Amino acid sequence: MDYAEQDTGGGYAEGEPCWVDAMLPDVEGGKRFYGELFGWTFAAGPAAAGARGGATGPEYGQYTPAYSDGLPVAALAPKADGRMPTVWTVYLATPDAAALAERVRRAGGSMVREAMPVGPLGTLGLAADPEGAVFGIWQGGTHPGFGKQRQPGSYCWTEVYSRDKDRVDPFYEGVFGYGGFDLDLDGVPFRTWSPPGTRAGPETAIGGRSLMSPATDRYSTPETPPHFLVYFNVTDADATAAAVTRLGGRVQLPPHDIPYGRIAVLRDNQGATFAVLQD
Repeated sequence: MDYAEQDTGGGYAEGEPCWVDAMLPDVEGGKRFYGELFGWTFAAGPAAAGARGGATGPEYGQYTPAYSDGLPVAALAPKADGRMPTVWTVYLATPDAAALAERVRRAGGSMVREAMPVGPLGTLGLAADPEGAVFGIWQGGTHPGFGKQRQPGSYCWTEVYSRDKDRVDPFYEGVFGYGGFDLDLDGVPFRTWSPPGTRAGPETAIGGRSLMSPATDRYSTPETPPHFLVYFNVTDADATAAAVTRLGGRVQLPPHDIPYGRIAVLRDNQGATFAVLQD
């Protein structure tokens, strides 16, 4: 397959992050938390959401889009089962969800939720890599993905935390055709992934892989399963971390500088972990 030619129809290359959502016990509480933290507003009903490309109401499981400057940036959804994790999920774009699901399985991953249409909005699935880290796949319809990203109050980056790079790197690079580029971030082995057809490196990267170990991962515990971490862009990482604490959340990794900006890893007041980047 020539991955470089796989445009999803929404301006996203296959494998490029195109959407994020949070599964929460209390969506109304999530709206208050993220509304104050990021200044997000939320759709008032199905008509309002449909006009902007989102969805809410019983036919979509009370899926509630969030907006920044009137543009869709994320969504909050209620957990249908209390045993489900409270978590942010990143969705990777594809022009053919069924074909991508088959590649995931052939490469040693699995489908947590088989690809299924979501009305006219698109087709959704949930996949897991060989270590069990879960990510979404999205074949856009009337909702191609982000209306705004890499700006304050919106998504800007994602990375998967793995314990075995020799299992995980070939999986993502085989399934999506990513080009890999290895970095050393203050002693942490890190690999960036760039879309096919681009020169691999930090300038073209759309995500990456970090390693989970007591020596390299400062916010996870030995019991933390492999997972994706979603980042949002902010103008002031320190002020955002302070606001999270004030709103009842937790700072898991205090604000600190890396070569690409100032970051912090945070947990909301319901337990969903996310990160922020001040560039």
